[in-house]
Amino acid sequence: MSKQIVNTESNAAESLMRVDGLKKHYPITEGVLRTEVGRVRAVDGVSFEVRAGETLGIVGESGCGKSTVAESVLRLTDPTAGSVYFDGEDVTAYDDTALKRFRREAQMIFQNPDSSFDPRMTTGESVAEPLKIHGVGPRSRRLEIARDLLERVGMSGEDAARYPHELSGGQKQRVALARALVVNPRLIVADEPVSALDVSVQAEVLTLLNDIQAEFNLGVLFISHDMGVVREVCDRVAVMYLGEIVEMGRTEDVFNDPEHPYTRALLRSIPTVGVESRGTDAGLRGEVPPPSDPPTGCNFHTRCPEVIQPDGYDFEQAHWRGVMNLRVAVERHGVDVAGLRAFVGVEDDASVSPADADAMKAELRREHDIPETLTDPSAEATLEAALDDIVRGDVEDGRAVLAEEFETVCEGESPPLDEDGTGRPTACHRDGAAAPGGDD
Repeated sequence: MSKQIVNTESNAAESLMRVDGLKKHYPITEGVLRTEVGRVRAVDGVSFEVRAGETLGIVGESGCGKSTVAESVLRLTDPTAGSVYFDGEDVTAYDDTALKRFRREAQMIFQNPDSSFDPRMTTGESVAEPLKIHGVGPRSRRLEIARDLLERVGMSGEDAARYPHELSGGQKQRVALARALVVNPRLIVADEPVSALDVSVQAEVLTLLNDIQAEFNLGVLFISHDMGVVREVCDRVAVMYLGEIVEMGRTEDVFNDPEHPYTRALLRSIPTVGVESRGTDAGLRGEVPPPSDPPTGCNFHTRCPEVIQPDGYDFEQAHWRGVMNLRVAVERHGVDVAGLRAFVGVEDDASVSPADADAMKAELRREHDIPETLTDPSAEATLEAALDDIVRGDVEDGRAVLAEEFETVCEGESPPLDEDGTGRPTACHRDGAAAPGGDD
């Protein structure tokens, strides 16, 4: 299955939806008075547009905020800030009447159709339900339309009498697509529509969605964590990490020449027959920071395999990433010095011998993929001083040394989603530069 690439320049005037600076924050409250003590920044200022006849994919790891984007643009949840324009009108300013009219123009397909079907309603009744909500025709006419649409999506008219529990996963998603199409929308928001299906069924549903889009000239916002699926069905792609878009462009360009380190890491995780650099370790370590406490600067710097080294140091990038892994771990979780002592066999009340201290430092290096000695003598001396503090129990002093001496420009300020020399928006302090040591 291949997707016809849309000439996005010629379709610029046919923009269906434009999203500007969209944010969705959830308050964190404490106490009886529910005092706000923080915010979960699920979506933190994303902008994009969806054009008629094209599919824009939003891709990223679980928890990056892509599903919240889908819910926010349709106002299934109200955005905290930003604007969503549909045909030039601001959807965020709609009253209930205008919002109901908008929902006839823009429909959603959910990841798990089981949760969106009423088990007491037949398939035909479920497909016809949006027509009832919008006051279209008598019941007999609504069911006639539903049966016709079921046939259009590869089911039979007789399936209208069946209940959801009688259908397979692929059949349920076909019914979900029919229900989304029943009010003749111009925009479909598909949130992980095939992630719960077998691969063979995925292909059938994606082909169907592609055919339906071509027939009706629909705009599609396609949400997925699967880079392989996105490559097959999307004309353009926006790569999202921790509430922000870090790269956006034509799918062919993004996949063939990724500019952002996060995009490169995601692509290295795609299984590809006969290509050694794909389907291997994605190069990502550590946990995704919580959106309630995102890192300073570039959100990705705490995991980025290409994080920029401080001025004055020059050693292997993989070893620098190991030093940053240690920094992040100490800052976020501290160090279990007692556990480290026990690991090397030091009694609770015993003093630490030089040999024991060396063993503890060696374990910290091993845990964070740092070699026995860094090739940069200055960096090695700084690291050794920090490790000395930590194994003595002065974890805060060690943390301070690591933070002050190994500070990177990536943690200073957040890079904007600017267009680089390729004309593709990319949010990275490297400004589209190749990966350190080459992007093999």
